[in-house]
Amino acid sequence: MHRDEILEQLDISRVRLLELIELLPDEALLEPGASGMWSIADVLAHLTAWESELVTALLRIDQGKKPDRFLAAIADVETYNARRYRDYQGRELDQIFDDFQAVRFQLEQWLEEFSAQDLTEPKRYSWAEGKPLWSFIKDNSFGHESEHMPDIEAFVSRRKQVT
Repeated sequence: MHRDEILEQLDISRVRLLELIELLPDEALLEPGASGMWSIADVLAHLTAWESELVTALLRIDQGKKPDRFLAAIADVETYNARRYRDYQGRELDQIFDDFQAVRFQLEQWLEEFSAQDLTEPKRYSWAEGKPLWSFIKDNSFGHESEHMPDIEAFVSRRKQVT
């Protein structure tokens, strides 16, 4: 997948998610049960945490370094998710949305630093074990959003039935 395709998928997934939740009142965004016990705000903070980790990984890769922290996170997703969940509890909804948008902007900016070969060559990075960089980007951004969409769609549908 080339940069323009990645950018297009980033836009498509983000617009889809934001359009889905845009009519919900703030209290609904904070209500548990949107994805398991998580609220929509929790899901947004969770997605932000992973994209932030990805942005830091891209910085390290651009510097010619192995993204150790990112690789540790994807090696033990449950521990990473639990730690980050504790970290973002009690954050204001406005800050969650600001961070959600800011980290996506940073990701899009970082994509400009990588060539087509950097993104698509499976053997480009020894630490990637034959996986192209675009795949890591997908898994931790628009692909990750897509994983949470069915739960969010179901939550929004339940909320519409109640009102």
